[in-house]
Amino acid sequence: MDKILTLDAKNGLLNLIKGARKVLCVGHVNPDGDSMGSTLMVMKWMKRLGKEAHVVMPNRYPDFLDVIPGAEEVVCFDTKPQLAKKIVTEADLIFVCDHNHKDRTRDLAPVLEENKCPRIMIDHHLEPEDFCEVTISRPEMCATCELLCHLLTELGEMDTLPLDEVECLYSGMMTDTGAFTYNSGRAEVYECVSRLIARGLDKDKLYRRLFWTMSPARLRLQGYLLYSKMKVIPGMNAAFMTLTNAERRLLDTKNGDTEGIVNIPLQIKGMKLTCLMAQDTEHPEQYRISLRSVDDFPCNELSADFFDGGGHKNAAGGKYVGSEEEVIMQFKKAVKAYEHLLK
Repeated sequence: MDKILTLDAKNGLLNLIKGARKVLCVGHVNPDGDSMGSTLMVMKWMKRLGKEAHVVMPNRYPDFLDVIPGAEEVVCFDTKPQLAKKIVTEADLIFVCDHNHKDRTRDLAPVLEENKCPRIMIDHHLEPEDFCEVTISRPEMCATCELLCHLLTELGEMDTLPLDEVECLYSGMMTDTGAFTYNSGRAEVYECVSRLIARGLDKDKLYRRLFWTMSPARLRLQGYLLYSKMKVIPGMNAAFMTLTNAERRLLDTKNGDTEGIVNIPLQIKGMKLTCLMAQDTEHPEQYRISLRSVDDFPCNELSADFFDGGGHKNAAGGKYVGSEEEVIMQFKKAVKAYEHLLK
């Protein structure tokens, strides 16, 4: 594996860790598998080093991620604000995992801003903000958990990792690549997977624990979206679906039940771009945008141009304030603007 740390970055990282007593690991709003896997991995790593360590998330993570080791220890700011504030206030070192901008912690951001302790960023998104004493950023990597594999290898930790930490890392890599179906073409990705298997990972069992746990409501939601809501834009190799909060209630869905559904229309022959626009349960005036693409179509650029978002070339997200009709019109406008790459 290539080295990812300069000597200065390595010394800075180790000195900050050595001097810390209470460590906070914070992920991004609407946590996904990579946000959960990376923060929980770092929390467990810090505990092994004798630190008091906690994970705080801005809001609740999808229910299916409960199987990631340590998930029961996550403190969500939206449900336990006082406990979260206490943990943030007492921290003397903060790990910023799987996000690169302060606003990615949304309502938690002002609380974090009050604590002026040092920060270490470990992330794989483009254009990181300059707000951390140590920034470890590698956008070419498939997940922050892959970046952690490289980091731990460089620090001599990888070959002694306990199984629970191994499962955290694999969970992040697997979920952030759609089970290695996109953004995962580099040989180094599978070198990391091989190292994790050598530590005792049963990757097939972990896959089943994460993804083969659907409720009847989750399956009905999938069928409803594909049958009633999926629209294919003629001649554009693009498809979209919308989901309102009223439909969520009608179908009795739970947090995280939409996970992965945006990928399904990519199975249509010739499809290059798919989008799921779901009304935000916490901020119903806006829609959360999930975009997926194949090959060289840059859905991260489309998201930045039209949905105040970003991400990776084949997997991106954003948001849009407006009604269901308005967000559909915005997506169609985006598709029209990128017609030359979609046709």
